Amino acid sequence: MAHIYPDSKTFVDMKMKKTPNETLSAFNDFMEQKKEAPTTAELKAWVESMFEKPGAEFEEWIPDDWIDSPRFLNNIKDLDLRGFAKNLNAVWHQLGRKMIADVGINPEQYSIIHVDHPVIVPGGRFREFYYWDSYWIVQGLLLSEMNHTTRGMLENFLSIVQRYGFIPNGGRIYYSMRSQPPLLCGMVKSYVDATNDTQFAMDAVETLEREFEFFMNNYIVEVNGHQLAAYGYKSSGPRPESYREDVISAQVFDKEEDKQDYYCELKAAAESGMDFSSRWFIKNGTNQGNLTDLKCRSIIAVELNAILYWNAKIISEFYALKNNAQKAQLYEAKAEEIKKAIDAVLWNEDEGAWLDYDLINKKHRHYFVPTNLSPLWTGCYNKDDASLPKKILAYIEKNELDKYPGGVPNTMADTNEQWDFPNVWPPMQHMLIMGLDGLNSKEAKDLAFKWAQRWVRGNFLAYNETHAMFEKYSAVELGGHGGGGEYEVQTGFGWSNGAVMDLMNKYGDRLTTDDSKDNGGALVSYSVNTGIIATIVAFVVGIFGSESTR
Repeated sequence: MAHIYPDSKTFVDMKMKKTPNETLSAFNDFMEQKKEAPTTAELKAWVESMFEKPGAEFEEWIPDDWIDSPRFLNNIKDLDLRGFAKNLNAVWHQLGRKMIADVGINPEQYSIIHVDHPVIVPGGRFREFYYWDSYWIVQGLLLSEMNHTTRGMLENFLSIVQRYGFIPNGGRIYYSMRSQPPLLCGMVKSYVDATNDTQFAMDAVETLEREFEFFMNNYIVEVNGHQLAAYGYKSSGPRPESYREDVISAQVFDKEEDKQDYYCELKAAAESGMDFSSRWFIKNGTNQGNLTDLKCRSIIAVELNAILYWNAKIISEFYALKNNAQKAQLYEAKAEEIKKAIDAVLWNEDEGAWLDYDLINKKHRHYFVPTNLSPLWTGCYNKDDASLPKKILAYIEKNELDKYPGGVPNTMADTNEQWDFPNVWPPMQHMLIMGLDGLNSKEAKDLAFKWAQRWVRGNFLAYNETHAMFEKYSAVELGGHGGGGEYEVQTGFGWSNGAVMDLMNKYGDRLTTDDSKDNGGALVSYSVNTGIIATIVAFVVGIFGSESTR
């Protein structure tokens, strides 16, 4: 609560120099000496005498399977983009982390969760693995032919499921009461598809089944006679990594019970990966409000259920590899049951898309989020439905998703939350593009390529300007960086690298940095024009005042 560091995460990442009991005893003595009222400077000095700086749990590590020029670079025709991809291949050096041996010997002195193998982290303030980030990181690592590093990360995850029953949000004990979108099955399938290491799939399947059943046992609610999942695992109290912020924002609630509910909502939204967004606001049946209106636990999220469907399909496939027909059929049936529930509860025929469902007001949430199209990405739809592509494309046109020069924004609500407009997130762009490309429609495939071209070019421009990859970008400017939320925009960045590398590999024969060859020039001019318009508006408002300030 003393706020001795600008980012609350700094302190909870610091290693204790002594045992927990010795540290607590020393703290009690210190507080007694200072008559329970130390100054901020005194408290900071005490902390830094008793704790190591963040990062003390790691040693220098260069991946032993890294190579300078992986084969996928040859798939990229444009020489500038090939050079860009080669630079991204080198970023894995910066993002690799290996724990020192002492973490395993004295785990109680660290907040990091001990794992045997090195990991690739997102970057910036995110010094440990993050669960759903790792799916896109794995896509990039496999293209970089870093199969040994990838396998090590997967073995870490499998060992964590065996210890915890699920994978925490990130690799710290303070994340151990919440998970994230369960993408381990997808990671293992990507690895097996890339390496043909089917034995790994067969060895992993029982652990993957355990994680799937954890979600089915702890996240399922009944909706209109169907069973579907909502985020929000059981825990109480503020988020340890944002303790002060949560305590302060909870002060609007008078009752302790309401504060605890609020803390649970914060953690549920963090578990979704979209922390924070108007997607989880419910105020008078709308998406209006602020963090105190979070009702994530009362919203059936499209992607969570689409991913669970995908998990069941993959588990079925892996059991079939083991010639366990009974289990293969069981999980095929589970997948079909989830798909039926998604179709019955989340599909909205009028919109021509899937929509989140509000359990409080018992209705669809008619607000755009890229995850509304996530069933396309996981294959959770009827492949024989010839009318589906037209409905999806009409939904895209109705929501004007193609008009933004920097990519599809995460929502259309401008709230200054980081998962709202105008921010554009790499995993969402990858999800949308791969989902559209999978449809049996030339128009959908053409749009997927157009969006891939836009996204790759925007990442390329930003990298050339800054020599960095960002965790999020801006919809209103090609190559613009994102903002808002609880912390400064971070660079690195694991999932950004993996997503754009995968798109450069997929479309490398056609992608170009030359905007005269397609509509890229129009995209840039749109960005410039919107900037000019914004300047004019600001000028006029400055002279005449806005409606709200008269």
